[in-house]
Amino acid sequence: MAEETQKPEAAAAAAAAAPAEEVVVEKPEVTEKEPPPPAPEPEPEAPEKPAAAVVKEKEAEVESVEVQKPKVEEKETKITQSVSFKEETNIVGELPEPQKKALEELKQLIQEALNKHEFTAPPPPAKEEEKPLVEEKKEEKKEEEKKEEKEEDKPAAAAAEIEEKAETSEKVEVEAPSPVEVKEEEKTPPPTEAPAVETVVVETQVVETVTTVDDDGAKTVEAIEESVVAVSAPPPSEKQEGEASGSKEVEVAPLPEEPKEAEVPPPPPEEVSIWGIPLLADERSDVILLKFLRARDFKVKDAFIMIKNTARWRKEFGIEGLLDEDLGNELEKVVFMHGFDKEGHPICYNVYGEFRKKELYQNTFADEEKRSKFLRWRIQFLEKSIRKLDFSPSGICTMVQVNDLKNSPGPTKKELRQATNQALNLLQDNYPEFVAKQVFINVPWWYLAFNRMISPFLTQRTKSKFVFAGPAKSAETLFRYIAPEQVPVQYGGLNREGEQEFSVADAVIEVTIKPATKHTVELPLTEKCNLVWELRVVGWDVNYGAEFVPSAEDGYTVIVSKTRKVGPADEAVISDSFKTGEPGKVVLTIDNQTSKKKKFLYRSKVKPYSD
Repeated sequence: MAEETQKPEAAAAAAAAAPAEEVVVEKPEVTEKEPPPPAPEPEPEAPEKPAAAVVKEKEAEVESVEVQKPKVEEKETKITQSVSFKEETNIVGELPEPQKKALEELKQLIQEALNKHEFTAPPPPAKEEEKPLVEEKKEEKKEEEKKEEKEEDKPAAAAAEIEEKAETSEKVEVEAPSPVEVKEEEKTPPPTEAPAVETVVVETQVVETVTTVDDDGAKTVEAIEESVVAVSAPPPSEKQEGEASGSKEVEVAPLPEEPKEAEVPPPPPEEVSIWGIPLLADERSDVILLKFLRARDFKVKDAFIMIKNTARWRKEFGIEGLLDEDLGNELEKVVFMHGFDKEGHPICYNVYGEFRKKELYQNTFADEEKRSKFLRWRIQFLEKSIRKLDFSPSGICTMVQVNDLKNSPGPTKKELRQATNQALNLLQDNYPEFVAKQVFINVPWWYLAFNRMISPFLTQRTKSKFVFAGPAKSAETLFRYIAPEQVPVQYGGLNREGEQEFSVADAVIEVTIKPATKHTVELPLTEKCNLVWELRVVGWDVNYGAEFVPSAEDGYTVIVSKTRKVGPADEAVISDSFKTGEPGKVVLTIDNQTSKKKKFLYRSKVKPYSD
């Protein structure tokens, strides 16, 4: 989400979170050249890409995974069962010290970036083209230094050059304490081929003092350094002027001071929010930052880069405006939220069998424009779902994904794979740690083969969130994490749409009926009451009957529902009721004559008697 970022299938997975359980995953067969079936997978934790691509894109996540190559002789082995995953705490005080330190460091980096407006600023351009320019400048500087060294080695030439400039300057007055006559012939002539000297514009007044004449008649010029004034050099200090013996002080008109620009106060730090929560505000902000840290194994710099990239992507994708777009409701049966698991996590259902409908498939994946619209719809759905989560430290900030692969289009659907990969990449990079549990039901054989192939490249933490169940075990698997009253009726539960006698507030009792056994349930009644109940047997193929037995010894048993055979194609849920004016009990009978155990669900309640 990003190791925990959810990964979509054809309908791009919504982020989710749930308690972790043990999972048995089989290793792939030794077929290095065999490409994996491009199965759609709704969880960014198991990328739907070839193994090599997974390793390349998610190096940070795969670092902790030890991939052992199976022996050629072994066709199929099993990986050790995953350690049960439990959601980490979001309460800062309960975090281990290294994680606390990482959180504080990340907050400091974010604060500095907010002060510098780095989140909204475009990324800096590549500096590869600047390297040759820098090298050229360095070479030019070296050449200039060499020229200056050559000039220093020839003081006579420099002295002659300075004298010529001094004679032509009208602003320079020379006073010598003891004038000495120097004949023109005695001057050292400048060399015929003197190296070129850069022209120096002397705008300030210069004082030269000729003190002595050498025995050879050559002029000794003192204070040569004082006579060479660089254009950018400031006027000499009073101390330097005093040290120059015999020099005449020259008054230089002070340059007018440039007006100082008014100091502009730095702009206030920018404000950046993700999922409606500022990055640095309160405890909810810490919950957001912990998601990115966990997705990057608490590597602070990696988590910081991920946050910056996410903030920029959200701005470029136009997330805030996307929330208000009307993208239609054609896919409302493909991806939908329904109920909560036993830990209180909201549940997102992804029903890929809907794409078997040719018209829906074409309207969703036929061309790039339609795939782009689907992607925006999926991100919009996910964003709206996330906004309903409680990001307080003790709240629920993850979801459970239930992925129904019944009648799902196979790996040959190219358009579906393209849409899946696009959604997968976005979810992995921008929605970390939103999956608590990934439950795959009605899983076909080819999907299990694909999972075995990519399993060695997933971290133990990721694999611990995956649960797979074939068609025969799907309902039973769901009941491990979701109460039957929360499970939709099409998946084996008792939750039905529309007005019903029962709601999710009415708990369901689960009973496992052994093969070739009869099970009875007694529902007690008081005088003058109305008893209502509903029941179902997952998979049915049993005999069902109901009767009323009065408490009075001389009472007569009343057949409420005649014993009959109920098959899988019959009604999913049986609802019934019985009114009585005397105390007694209603006895429900389930006769399982098959060789398989059955999951029996029922619930009842007593209502006031009415005529």
